[in-house]
Amino acid sequence: MLNIVLFGPPGAGKGTQSERLKEKYGLVHISTGDVFRALDPASELGILAKSYSDKGNLVPDEVTIKILESEVSKHPDAKGVIYDGFPRTTAQAEALDKFLSEKGAEVSMMLSLVVPEDELKTRLIARAEVSGRKDDADPEIIQNRINTYNSSTAPVADFYKGQNKLSEVNGVGSLDEISNRLFEIIDSAN
Repeated sequence: MLNIVLFGPPGAGKGTQSERLKEKYGLVHISTGDVFRALDPASELGILAKSYSDKGNLVPDEVTIKILESEVSKHPDAKGVIYDGFPRTTAQAEALDKFLSEKGAEVSMMLSLVVPEDELKTRLIARAEVSGRKDDADPEIIQNRINTYNSSTAPVADFYKGQNKLSEVNGVGSLDEISNRLFEIIDSAN
């Protein structure tokens, strides 16, 4: 089973590249951001998740972990999973390892898309125009999301680096160039 953590700051291209990896390798794509946005906005969980994400903050670990485990369990026969936007904290990474271990699996690799901050801001503002996502349009929220990533999420890379599973990938270039960099790493590992 191929379990890939696709990692990077907001605007790095995780969603776009996840779709390409999903297509090429026949994997299930689970994006915590998409899952949170798909929650019933009137539900208790939907209201809770929105109260955090509207400010650019992370949803608490225990809530995120429960939702992720539920999503993974919907695909018992999957060839593997692309985790997009998860784990975002070391506690989530530890919980993912434990969850997969109980299923006789493990994280195969973490692919970390590296993109300069100015480029991230440009991409997010452009995405807001297309998607209508308000969190991508407000420079203050964008900066808070990047700061939260740098302080809370980036350390997760060290967790997987310690397991010798981290590959940093240049996330700048054409979509095909970035995809090919990812494909090369995955193909060389299998």
